[in-house]
Amino acid sequence: MTVRVRIAPSPTGNLHIGTARTAVFNWLFARHHGGKFILRIEDTDLERSRPQYTDNILEGLRWLGLNWDEGPFFQSQRLDLYKEAVQKLLDQGLAYRCYTTSEELETLRETQKARGEAPRYDNRHRNLTPEQRAAYEAEGRSSVIRFKIEDGREIVWNDLVRGKMSWRGSDLGGDMVIARASEEGSGQPLYNFVVVVDDIDMQITHVIRGEDHIANTAKQILLYEAMGAKIPEFSHTPLILNMEGRKLSKRDGVTSISDFQQMGFTSEGLVNYMTLLGWSPPDSTQEIFTLEEAAKEFGFERVNKAGAKFDWDKLDWLNSQYIHKTPVDKLTDLLIPYWQAAGYKFDGGRERPWLEQVVTLISQSLTRLVDAVPQSQLFFSDTVEFSEEGSTQLKQEGSTAVLEAIVTALENQPQLSEAFAQDIIKQVVKEQKVKKGLVMRSLRAALTGDVHGPDLIQSWLLLNQIGLDKPRLSRAITEAN
Repeated sequence: MTVRVRIAPSPTGNLHIGTARTAVFNWLFARHHGGKFILRIEDTDLERSRPQYTDNILEGLRWLGLNWDEGPFFQSQRLDLYKEAVQKLLDQGLAYRCYTTSEELETLRETQKARGEAPRYDNRHRNLTPEQRAAYEAEGRSSVIRFKIEDGREIVWNDLVRGKMSWRGSDLGGDMVIARASEEGSGQPLYNFVVVVDDIDMQITHVIRGEDHIANTAKQILLYEAMGAKIPEFSHTPLILNMEGRKLSKRDGVTSISDFQQMGFTSEGLVNYMTLLGWSPPDSTQEIFTLEEAAKEFGFERVNKAGAKFDWDKLDWLNSQYIHKTPVDKLTDLLIPYWQAAGYKFDGGRERPWLEQVVTLISQSLTRLVDAVPQSQLFFSDTVEFSEEGSTQLKQEGSTAVLEAIVTALENQPQLSEAFAQDIIKQVVKEQKVKKGLVMRSLRAALTGDVHGPDLIQSWLLLNQIGLDKPRLSRAITEAN
């Protein structure tokens, strides 16, 4: 048997972190078994589906490295297949037309609520005679298509994550609507039905999805049986929770993969973290691995039943590890879009070789890619604002004389080298008879506006290359006075 799995997002929103994690588990399982990973777009909700969401889903999966083997298949292009399957169930007497109005259903729900009963359809139109159907149609009533569910039936399956699962037909809310109302024929087929038709047609062997789909599984197993198909194996993975134990939502600040991109996470760091959301590798000490490395070890025996709490600190740490080992040329490519979004200009000497020097300087201090914007701002601004500490440093006794001595030394050597920069500092310490710390702190405050920041000598060299060191030193002297 060739393993065939699928990810089937709905284009009613951007690619969600939960859907993406499900895609990761499907991809890992397929690759582990040398199987196929299939992409299906479930766009039967015509009112809410949008092309831009489809594009976002496809771009997000590609960005994460989750390449698919077949698809994307679009449900909106497969309606004839679904309607044919609906008709077969009608012809076999396994489904029927239900003419109950929305007002009648609401009255039924209110009655059940008053009795303290769980809401369920009472199957009132299951056995209508041809004359009764004709009478309803003469009234102008449209009909939904319902699939028959026997209350006494027990539905059992062995979930690869949760073990034996059992539901009774009486707990499924009565006969299930599988197609919406329509004036003629059958209307738009609904999720629980079309997903089964698709899985049969695409020969899906394993259905891997979130635990919020467990309630659908019993209904879908009945549909597989009714259509004479082999039932796939099911794996219901834990939900992603926030640190308070609630389902991760927009209230937690971010949920879509494109949001994580904008926040400066690398695709490798994010997909590595998602792999650990609910699954643990055999070597519990290993936390950093590629998708390919994880696929070699992946199995559902190590997937947790409990919800997976989303830990921002852990994600930040993993992300930083990938940033720190990214080659300078590739990291520069990754950072340029963030600089561009911040409005930074790449002129006045700020060409590629210079940019890569900036990246080399700040790379080891980055946690997220977006951190490069504030950390490199001093190199993209003609002037700097002095922090309170920076301004205080410039007013220290001896600071002005130190800066004036540095400016004088630079007049004889306009092109700075690391060796000459070090020589200038030694020379000023000796001539001014001050401690080296005063020189270094004063120089840093003058060049960067603060007393903290990246390596001072390398920062000075970068500013010298674009001609900003001497103007800043002169301005700092004025500020000190």
